[in-house]
Amino acid sequence: MTDRQDLERLKKEAAEKAKLAAKKKMEERKLNEEAAVSIEKDKTELEEDALALAKKKAAAAAKAKAAALVKQQRTNGEETPEEDAVALAKKKAAAAAKAKAAALAKQQRTNGEETPEEDAVALAKKKAAAAAKAKAAALAKQQRTNGEETPEEDAVALAKKKAAAAAKAKAAALAKQQRTNGEETPEEDAVALAKKKAAAAAKAKAAALAKQQRTNGEETPEEDAMAIAKKKAAAAAKAKAAAAAKTSRTEPLSDEEAAKEKAKAVAAAKAKAAAAAKAKLAVKEIEEVKEETPSIHQPRLDRTVALLTAAFGADCLEDAFINRLSKEVPTIVVKRERYLEAATLLRHHEDTSFDFLSEMHGTDFQTHMEIFLYLFSYTHHHALVLKTKMDRDQPVVESVANLWRGADWPERETFDLLGIQFTNHPNLKRIMLPDEWVGHPLRKDYEPHDVEV
Repeated sequence: MTDRQDLERLKKEAAEKAKLAAKKKMEERKLNEEAAVSIEKDKTELEEDALALAKKKAAAAAKAKAAALVKQQRTNGEETPEEDAVALAKKKAAAAAKAKAAALAKQQRTNGEETPEEDAVALAKKKAAAAAKAKAAALAKQQRTNGEETPEEDAVALAKKKAAAAAKAKAAALAKQQRTNGEETPEEDAVALAKKKAAAAAKAKAAALAKQQRTNGEETPEEDAMAIAKKKAAAAAKAKAAAAAKTSRTEPLSDEEAAKEKAKAVAAAKAKAAAAAKAKLAVKEIEEVKEETPSIHQPRLDRTVALLTAAFGADCLEDAFINRLSKEVPTIVVKRERYLEAATLLRHHEDTSFDFLSEMHGTDFQTHMEIFLYLFSYTHHHALVLKTKMDRDQPVVESVANLWRGADWPERETFDLLGIQFTNHPNLKRIMLPDEWVGHPLRKDYEPHDVEV
C-alpha cells in the first residue's frame, strides 16, 4: 500500500470519527433540550397546580368569611347580601315601572293629552308655591313690623358686601402689579395730586399774605431774610476792612497793644495745645480700655519660641508675634545667621514637623530686605510664618531648597525680581526675565535700562 493510499485511509477514518462525534454531540444536545423542555413543562404544571390550589383556598376563605358575615348580620338584625339583592331587584322593578309610566306619559303628551300624574303634580306644585309665597309675605310683614331686615334685604346687603370685597381685592391686585412694574397706584396718584393741591394753596396763601403786607407797608418774610443777609454781609465786610486796615497800618503798635496781642496769641496757643492733649488722652484711654483677647494660637507660638531659644539661645530671635491682620498666624522673625538652622529644626522636629512650604516671598523695605516662608504641617495641621531680614546693599541668605523642594522656583523668582542671593541653591538663575536683563524690577530704586520697555 502506497503512502497516498494510507493518507486517504487516514482522512476517511478522521472524517468518520468527526461525523460520529458531531452526531453524538447533536444527540446529546437534543437530549439536553428535551430534558430542559420537560423540566420547564413540569415547572409550569407545578406552578399552575399551586396557583389553582391557592385560588381554591382563597375562594373557600371568602365563602367562609361571607357565611360568617351573614350569620353575624342575622344575629344583629341587619340585612344579608341576599336581602340586599332582593331590595336591589325591587328598586330595579320600581325604576322599570317609572320608566314605563314616563314613556306612557310622553305618548299622551304627543297626543295632546295630560296624564293624571301630571295633573296631580301640577296642582301640588301650585299649592306649594302659593303656600310658600303666603308664608314669605307673612314673615316679611312681621320683620318690617319689628324693624328687622327681610331675607331679600339681607341678600341684597350680602351681595353688596361681596361686591365691595371683590372690588377691594381687584384694586389691591392692580396696585401690587403697578408697584411691581414701577408704576404709581391710584392711591399714590391721589396722594401726589393732594400734595400738589396743598402746595398750590400754600403758595396762593403766601402770595396773598405778601400782597396784604405790602399794602399795609409791612415787610414780607422774603424781605426779612434779605435784610438779615444784607446785615451779615455788611458785618463781614466791616470785619474784613478792619483786618485789612490793621494789617496795612504802618504805625508801630504801642507797648500795651503789643502786650495784648501777644497775650491773645499765647492764650490761643495754650487752648489749642490743651485741646490736642485732651483728645490724645481720650484716645489713649480708649485704647487702654480696649484690651485684645488672647489668640488661640498664642500657646503654640510660645512653645515654638521656647524650642528655638532652647536650641540656639535667646538672641537668635528678633521678634515673635501673632499677625492679627493675616488670620492670626504665629510669626517668628529669626536672625539671618540662624535662618537655615531654625528652618531645619522646624522642618524635622517632631513637635513642629512643617513638611510643606505653602508660600515664599521677598520684600524691599528700602531700609532692608526681608523674606518670609509660610509653613504648614500636615501632621499637626498648624501653620507658621518664618521671616528673616538682611542688608539691602548685600542681600544674601542661605537657600532652603534642600529642605523644601517647593522653594526652588520661588527663590529663583526672588533673586530675579529683587536681587537676593540664595547661597547653595542648586540652580540660581533668572526665571522670569532674560539673563541679559539689567537690574531687578521689584526693588524700590529700580530704573529701567531700556526706557521703551
